[in-house]
Amino acid sequence: MPSSELWAVDLFGKVFTLSTAGQQWELCRDAQLEFKRVSAAAPCCWGIACDNQVYVRVGASDVPIRCREEAYENQRWNPVGGFCEALLPSDRWPWSDVSGLQHRPLDGVALPSLHWEWESDWYVDENFGGEPTEKGGWTYAIDFPATYTRDKKWNSCVRRRRWTRYRRYKSRDTWAKIPSEDDPQQLPDPFSDLSVGGWEITDEPVGRLSVWAVSLQGKVWYREDVSHSNPEGSSWSLVDTPGEAVQISCGPHDLLWVSLWEGQALVREGINRNNPKGVGVVWAITKDRKVWFRRGVNSHNPCGTSWIEMVGEMMMVNVGLNDQVWGIGWADRALYFRHGVTQSELSGKTWKAIVAGRECDGSRAGSLSSLLSAGCFFGDEVRGGGESRVPSDSEAERPGPDPERDVEVAGPASAPAELPWTNIDLKEPKKGPSHAAADFPEATNLSSLALLPLGLEEPESTDCHALWAWVSGGGCAVEAHTTLKWFTAHSGLPASMQMLSLPITPAQTAAWRKQIFQQLTERTQRELENFRHYEQAVEQSVWVKTGALQWWCDWKPHKWVDVRVALEQFMGHDGVRDSILFIYYMVHEEKKYIHVFLNEVTALVPVLKEAKHSFAVYTPERTRQRWPVRLAAATEQDMSDWLALLNLCCCESRRVHGRPSPQAIWSVTCKGDIFVSEPSPDLEAPERWPPCDQMFWRQMGGHLRVVEANSRGVVWGIGYDHTAWVYTGGYGGGCFQGLASNTSNIYTQSDVKCVSIYENQRWNPVTGYTSRGLPTDRYMWSDATGLQERTKASTKPPSLQWAWVSDWFVDFSIPGGTDQEGWQYASDFPALYHGHKTMKDFVRRRCWTRKCKLVTSGPWLEVAPIALGDVSIIPEIPGAHGSGPGIALWAVSDKGDVLCRLGVSELNPAGSSWLHVGTDQPFASVSIGGCYQVWAVARDGSAFYRGSVSPSKPAGDCWYLIPSPPKQRLKQVSVGHTAVFALDENGNLWYRQGVTPSYPQGTSWEHVSNNVRRVSVGPLDQVWVIANKVQGSHSLSRGTVCRRTGVQPLEPKGQGWDYGIGGGWDHLSVRASATRAPRSSSQATAGKRRGEQGLPSGPSKVAGAPQETPNPVCC
Repeated sequence: MPSSELWAVDLFGKVFTLSTAGQQWELCRDAQLEFKRVSAAAPCCWGIACDNQVYVRVGASDVPIRCREEAYENQRWNPVGGFCEALLPSDRWPWSDVSGLQHRPLDGVALPSLHWEWESDWYVDENFGGEPTEKGGWTYAIDFPATYTRDKKWNSCVRRRRWTRYRRYKSRDTWAKIPSEDDPQQLPDPFSDLSVGGWEITDEPVGRLSVWAVSLQGKVWYREDVSHSNPEGSSWSLVDTPGEAVQISCGPHDLLWVSLWEGQALVREGINRNNPKGVGVVWAITKDRKVWFRRGVNSHNPCGTSWIEMVGEMMMVNVGLNDQVWGIGWADRALYFRHGVTQSELSGKTWKAIVAGRECDGSRAGSLSSLLSAGCFFGDEVRGGGESRVPSDSEAERPGPDPERDVEVAGPASAPAELPWTNIDLKEPKKGPSHAAADFPEATNLSSLALLPLGLEEPESTDCHALWAWVSGGGCAVEAHTTLKWFTAHSGLPASMQMLSLPITPAQTAAWRKQIFQQLTERTQRELENFRHYEQAVEQSVWVKTGALQWWCDWKPHKWVDVRVALEQFMGHDGVRDSILFIYYMVHEEKKYIHVFLNEVTALVPVLKEAKHSFAVYTPERTRQRWPVRLAAATEQDMSDWLALLNLCCCESRRVHGRPSPQAIWSVTCKGDIFVSEPSPDLEAPERWPPCDQMFWRQMGGHLRVVEANSRGVVWGIGYDHTAWVYTGGYGGGCFQGLASNTSNIYTQSDVKCVSIYENQRWNPVTGYTSRGLPTDRYMWSDATGLQERTKASTKPPSLQWAWVSDWFVDFSIPGGTDQEGWQYASDFPALYHGHKTMKDFVRRRCWTRKCKLVTSGPWLEVAPIALGDVSIIPEIPGAHGSGPGIALWAVSDKGDVLCRLGVSELNPAGSSWLHVGTDQPFASVSIGGCYQVWAVARDGSAFYRGSVSPSKPAGDCWYLIPSPPKQRLKQVSVGHTAVFALDENGNLWYRQGVTPSYPQGTSWEHVSNNVRRVSVGPLDQVWVIANKVQGSHSLSRGTVCRRTGVQPLEPKGQGWDYGIGGGWDHLSVRASATRAPRSSSQATAGKRRGEQGLPSGPSKVAGAPQETPNPVCC
């Protein structure tokens, strides 16, 4: 988990940050700015300075914030002069936007504020739908508007071309003032409070933030168009409220609460009416400084049900990510963290003081306070002064307001600025006299704003004690398993006592070690003295482990049956331990068994599916049959124990231990499990290559989606949540924790993925779209294919290791686009879906998504903070000329930015920093070859080549557009030493011909094979793929590791395929396998062996192949 920051403001207006990985406050140094309060989110922090103006601070990053400006030049054909800018009166502007409705000359496009700068001058974009246009970038059509083509035809009467220019946000890591409007009548009043949230609203684009503010006159304002690409937003919009507001708090979802001057609380409803989702937690501070937690708050009931009083007196509270709560004590002005806040216990357990050190820089006094924070907030013990005790439920809980008396809706719901407010009164029974100060007579209302006196007394302490005025945890991610260093001093003692501690010398340490060792030796001799007359125990050469498991029958009907298993290990004649696994089952009351020699096992794969804790045992014969031995345990712990023990026995029989070699082959299954195989020296030999089904794959700890390796031991991976990970050199973790693992390099690893289901409807002439379909239609709640029924209630996480971390929400980012409610339309099931309704659309569907999370361990460290979508490491041959200390690594971020990693080496595999490589559009895949040739694929399917990349110039100079194969959209590219292979969206594998050192772009694409899911080209130009479907003698497997045979310098495309482990594999990397095999004169006969076969495109092309079984093996 990457480190994040907690933001706070002291009484003197200085802003500090505290990292979750550190224990020292860092001062945000800037040009003499003093702040009243701040509100943080993950990418930025907003604040109100003492001049009552709003500022935003965007953290520095290796990836710049870029925004593309576009303008279109339009021309019409004239019989006299040809194409010219003389248009018809009814035509669009000569210079316009893409719609042609707005006049947009090049010199009229200005920067939105002083915080932006132009990155380049205007240039013509010659890329049209992934294909290069003619020189000049013109596209042609019959008339405005129409469908444009890149080819000029006889009836092309109009043409246009796109001019592009990028602007870059330059005010990074500094406070940037939000520009005001030009019209003085529309200027907002000076602000007194603001709140940032809304980043979890699913119908907003990724990176969109909701910024709300309150002015000194009690008006509520909303900042429009705040996003990752526009961090300062565009303008302020006034939102009507039924009263004068004093404080506002916005949660990460659709929860917004406002406190009025009269002490009442208002809830904003309907912010996300298309997607009623979100976690709702509300904490509040009343005028008597008491802390309250609102029970039952969610998107369906934003008002909640009742108030619960928490122990402690706070000046303000704030809720951050993962519902974690921070507060500032009333008596000591210290910063507190709510300990024990989880999804099952949102109120937490106790307050813990943060004692992290900071610089002591007292200046002038400041003031500030707050009382309400909504979105994920509060907890429960710690009194600021006087006697305190934990209240019982009867003492703490107050009855909720009467809906008929205390809750009313103010106004109808329409536009976002007209959404209704719901009034909430803090109604509670009368109590006896309290110890509230005379300044706070009304303890039954929410406090609105409390100003601190300017003349504060100095604390009676010789240490520098920080006095805090504000805290914001919106950008601080703290999880239940996170270990923080905030709550103890560096030595566990106060600063005044640290000076009294005496240093321990090395001589004293050595003496203590010697004394302890002598005492242990004497105790061992005393314990063994009573057993000296016993005979020496006889060493056993055989041991057996038995247990009860379930086995998936080899014969029909296939079902799970109870079996007894026995693992027998013995010592061979050569001194090597070998093992046999016996499986005893009953057939017609007769006991039978099958056995598996573990020295023949090629893989042990967890099959985490449905409600079974099962795993598959592969041998060469069963790999060819596509039918492994499947066993299931009663509990996850039993399965982990058996997997760890069987893996240990397999590794002992093959004498494979510890971390994999630098030239190992890495792979990932569709479930995220990581496997590695040690290549034999003759793996790529043209004559005596071993079959792929005999390769031994052992599991590594961790969970990834993509893995990429280099022959110098550098291995990177990417999780399902786009988090980048680097290999630490250890072995173990996960189910191998504590058994045959190197725990020194094992770290906690987490991953998040999305599970999607589809809601399907058919149009009815009477009722419109309804959930009643035809008898031949798909299920009304199904998966993406429509063949399997999937409802919200029946859909479970991918396995028992995953846990839900969100509610169901509508996914608006699916391909094809959606309407405002998330629906996609088509003429029938199945068909090509689009995001707008037409007269011919009789069916529609909507995608619902839910997030789940897995927490495991493995030899991986996170590379923060940029999320990646693809990564490529240069394939090198050990000892080859030109391999220097640095290792070239390229990547594509989840937003499509191309990056180059600097400082990567064997000693520092994580590198030091990212170097951004500019592009005109978002990219999807990148690959760097052994000679520093960089190829990439954009999201529109077009291919690019990066010129002039070298160790001295790691980012190159420019991109060259490469035409894609005819009528195909590429999705992945892989470059070896000289060979370039690409994969399109239809599973076709292409080879780039004509690639030479003088012309590295090549000349044309040549088709190699179909039925390919993933391709990896190694440093010897060897080609390995993940095949989509491979037919075995027992079943059809999806996701099989295959190697291209017959690859030679004169035959770079190869001749056939050799099938290996599968199915269920999803990713493969052979870019570290650089073991050369000796070549002989009979290389031409290599392709005539059993590898001379093509990848079948599907079951229909395999003659006499049996039908696919109902339960294909899928790990």
